[in-house]
Amino acid sequence: MITPRPVQRVAADNLDENPTIWMAHGMAGRALLIGECMVELRQAEGGLLRKGFAGDTFNTAFYLRAFLPKASPVDYFTAVGADPVSDEMLAFIDGTGVGTGFVRRVPERTPGLYMIHLKDGERSFSYWRSASAARLLADDPAALRAAIDASDTIFFSGITLAILAPEAAEAFLGEIRRAKAAGKLVAFDPNIRPRLWSDPETMRATITAGASAASLVMPSFEDEATHFGDASVDATIARYRGLGADKLVVKDGAEGITLNFGGLQTFVPSAIAERIVDTTGAGDSFNGAFLAHYLKSGDERLAAAFAARVAATVIGHHGALLAQAEIAALSADGSA
Repeated sequence: MITPRPVQRVAADNLDENPTIWMAHGMAGRALLIGECMVELRQAEGGLLRKGFAGDTFNTAFYLRAFLPKASPVDYFTAVGADPVSDEMLAFIDGTGVGTGFVRRVPERTPGLYMIHLKDGERSFSYWRSASAARLLADDPAALRAAIDASDTIFFSGITLAILAPEAAEAFLGEIRRAKAAGKLVAFDPNIRPRLWSDPETMRATITAGASAASLVMPSFEDEATHFGDASVDATIARYRGLGADKLVVKDGAEGITLNFGGLQTFVPSAIAERIVDTTGAGDSFNGAFLAHYLKSGDERLAAAFAARVAATVIGHHGALLAQAEIAALSADGSA
């Protein structure tokens, strides 16, 4: 059962046309997403591979950009090389409307690469990222601080933390803590990927530190149960609230979404997918769509319902990023 919560609401469709109303209601003006965008190779016809660009935080940026008013900037912070593939990546990101003004160039490095393997709609990955420039994204503290200071909403993930050297991860989290203390909305998806970590203890400790630096945490319950031993969604919520997160969005696949904002808990059912083709990007699309709707409307329940519909659409297509026609159709349903 959903418990009503009184909150001042603003019609999201009016906000698209009048962003000054949106800003007057205290929502974030500039969003910054921090992490790694990679070269993606996925299956195509005839045994060939199709090249694209994706990564959890960039995928989130893509959907945040797609569903926010055009007047609201969405920027990406990462590091890339000085090679032709890096040039292609930046051109692609620019083409989606996500800003690249904060992206650093590291000439001796290149972007990371991964390949998707699909079986019955479920995916697994092979990675080549040891020389990825993004692993050095926090190595210029002044650039990182300038990007964060210029932004109002910050998003990062467990993968953002996993690719950094331990000392760089701690310096990065120091800047994130500053952002939270300054009243910025800091959103974090633990996105737990054990293969990226040196050992389980370091993984859990760093994920915990990331969550404690955030005001909004967006975990997947399956990951939390597997790696933190949570027996229930309520246990996950209690653990993250104990770390100082005031807003929780716990994704539990077909079981739905549990929200806990300011200690008040509500439930939103998942959306039914017409077909499952490729689950790549499902959680990322949910995150971006949720943040866009929440920043526009201030209503976490409507945001979760909309994000669930977006994720259900994404898994019916190959790849993490929907074509503009599908984006337009989702926006046109009146709830984006």
